[in-house]
Amino acid sequence: MTAIVSVHSFRGGTGKSNTTANVAAVFAGRGLRVGVVDLDILSPGIHVLFGVDQDGLDRHLDGFLWGRYPLRDAVREVTPPGVAGRIWLVPSSVAPHDIARVMAEGYDVGLLGDGVRALAAELELDVLLLDTHPGLNEETLLSIAMSDALAIVLRPDHQDYEGTHVTVSVARKLGVPRTVLVVNKTPESFDPAEVAARVAAAYDTPVAAVVPHSEELMVLSSGGIFVLHHPDHPVAALYGQLADQLLGSAVRA
Repeated sequence: MTAIVSVHSFRGGTGKSNTTANVAAVFAGRGLRVGVVDLDILSPGIHVLFGVDQDGLDRHLDGFLWGRYPLRDAVREVTPPGVAGRIWLVPSSVAPHDIARVMAEGYDVGLLGDGVRALAAELELDVLLLDTHPGLNEETLLSIAMSDALAIVLRPDHQDYEGTHVTVSVARKLGVPRTVLVVNKTPESFDPAEVAARVAAAYDTPVAAVVPHSEELMVLSSGGIFVLHHPDHPVAALYGQLADQLLGSAVRA
């Protein structure tokens, strides 16, 4: 059985895609077969972390949603060298005309759900990670509803707190089996244990990781996946901690 895990944030700029890519790498490092779908169709970017050059890329999620080809045709294997498992990515298009068409015409959301489930079965995935669009719309609600686990990424500021309340409430109403919070870009002067306790109490939801603002992470930026470049860094251990919490509830032997 494939575990479906959504990674979401109510606002952009939280580090959601970076979190998704690093968790994917952690899972693959443990020998799992991992799929990643970039559902942030209006502002795609996770392909950069996996080293996918969109120049000449003629197959992507957008084309599948418009009925041009099967979703399998949009898949790119992005397994890094030396990783025990495998990673496949379904990128979204960065072409302005494709993004404009999505905004103007939309797409069949039901087709999206059927497509990702079929892809998970075809590739015999252990885990399928959905990198969602920030905020809440029809596509995001579908992603959350079909998830075995949901990681909500937020920053320690009041704007994120209010939006996260909404997302947590929606996840409960949709019956997501496991929801965890990731407090990202936390100032180093903050006490991680205190932050985790305060956030967990505010949302009555477990905090899987409090990730500090890291100079090494900022320097790497979108140049690659942090846990592969700095496997012994404390931040890499936190991504492993998040994977543990998602894995334990989602992947069944």
